[in-house]
Amino acid sequence: MNWRHVTFGRALVSPGPILTPIYQQAGLNPEKMQERLDRMSATVPLARLGKQEEVAGVVAFLASSDASYITGAEIHIDGGLG
Repeated sequence: MNWRHVTFGRALVSPGPILTPIYQQAGLNPEKMQERLDRMSATVPLARLGKQEEVAGVVAFLASSDASYITGAEIHIDGGLG
């Protein structure tokens, strides 16, 4: 089959722990929340949580024509957990 004219998803983005505003809405006091975030960060090889912008940058690239030759890739944005 000729796939040249078929457009479909080319890649899968697999984010790890990403710091988002949801953590601030969890109802914990700031000290308890920071303890939880520190524990989560300690499990990541890069020793920090990811940023929303880091995920957004990869997604924007994959949605652009610059990624038009990428097919069937899984991209881990997880600080080394993957």
